[in-house]
Amino acid sequence: MQDNALPRGRRTAAVLGAVLTLAALGPGSPAHAAGYGTPSLSLSASYLSGAVGATGDPTVSVTVAQRGADAGALAVTVTRSSRTSVATTGDVTVSGTGATRTVAVAARGRGYTDLTVQVTGADGRKAATTLHYAASASVRFPSDTRYLTGSSDASAAVDAGGGYAIVADDESNTLRLYNRSQSGGPVRTWDFGAQAGVTKEIDIEAAARVGDTVYWTGSLGNNKDGVYKPDRTTVFTTKVSGSGAATTLTYGSSYGRLRDDLVAWDEANGGRYGFADGTADGRAPKRIDGFNVEGLEFAPGSSTTAYLGFRAPLAPAVPGGKALLVPVTNIDKVLGSGARAAFGAPVELDLGGLSIRDIRRNASNQYLIVAGSWAADDNSDPHALYSWDGDPAHAPVKRADLPTTDPGGWEAVVDVPDLDVPGARAQLITDDGSADLYGDGTDAKDLDHPEWQKSRATWFTVGG
Repeated sequence: MQDNALPRGRRTAAVLGAVLTLAALGPGSPAHAAGYGTPSLSLSASYLSGAVGATGDPTVSVTVAQRGADAGALAVTVTRSSRTSVATTGDVTVSGTGATRTVAVAARGRGYTDLTVQVTGADGRKAATTLHYAASASVRFPSDTRYLTGSSDASAAVDAGGGYAIVADDESNTLRLYNRSQSGGPVRTWDFGAQAGVTKEIDIEAAARVGDTVYWTGSLGNNKDGVYKPDRTTVFTTKVSGSGAATTLTYGSSYGRLRDDLVAWDEANGGRYGFADGTADGRAPKRIDGFNVEGLEFAPGSSTTAYLGFRAPLAPAVPGGKALLVPVTNIDKVLGSGARAAFGAPVELDLGGLSIRDIRRNASNQYLIVAGSWAADDNSDPHALYSWDGDPAHAPVKRADLPTTDPGGWEAVVDVPDLDVPGARAQLITDDGSADLYGDGTDAKDLDHPEWQKSRATWFTVGG
């Protein structure tokens, strides 16, 4: 026996121990597997929403790691779905290499499912986590539709350039920057409520941009129960720097007496529109004779006169009445120095008995008007899209009847293309706050997770 050889008994025990170690690691395990750490994975979001038949639904990133192993050697799979009528494991795609992978789900049905996402380490050990997934139903024009997640009550939008838009929510004071071509959450958010001196929702319903200034206005009306809430009478401005994904906003100034100015102006002119009654205690805003502002845009060629577009009242306040625009002729001074608002001659537009839900102008003074019911918060009543040349003596022209079979109510138009160009398209956004998106009877605004809350943005051909 050589000097460095083990005694026979000890040599047999060492060989047996090595065999047992390899057996514990499993067939095909690397000899150095005992040095690997526990595999891990984390999700960029634990909640994800999609839609049946959607294009470009949001995805989730999965970050994987294992000490001692190349991340590219780790396998990521989805091993279980708690409700296969919504999505099976075969409806989930995992792509990418290295430490970060992407999980995408193609929904097959409306509802909720929990998906088990698993990583398998280089030594065969596994770790798993749960992705909570919700799918809404298919909608019309799915290839032209994107979903803005993070909130469900989109109420106003302005173009930020570079394919991005700033979108307001009437249930909060948060402004959100979205990529208009992709479904998913906001790139940036801002809440200027404290700077505007409010503690409750402003009920932001309309916006207009001139240069680097965006004007935002609350509905100016009572709440749904007819109770006066002073924060809802707020008008404020933000300053825009940069564009596209690099857009930033800073707070400008605010004004809280525009509702009072409107009531005083109407009273001084014989109470033609009944603003005093529309704002009275106990008067709900969404009545044919109520008081509710949902549109804001500048008059042709002006940066100082802005039209307020009314959802209510109609003019006159009877079925078939006209939609009302009231020009604020010194909006720059109202927000710049706190001057009392001055008003020009009102404009009454025939929108087939519908009222103004949004109004937007381009540099050529072509307007698009989203017209809808003064009453309904969804698409149970007709909605239509009109163009207008800005001349009070000229009637608007209906461009399209908007689809009303899908959840939500058409609420905002981002910008206006050249309406003389055939095939030109405009993007409209819905307020889905009162919609039961996932079939469980829950309004979208009441969902527990913001990733499941969403509004729908759809492109429509309006040119030519």
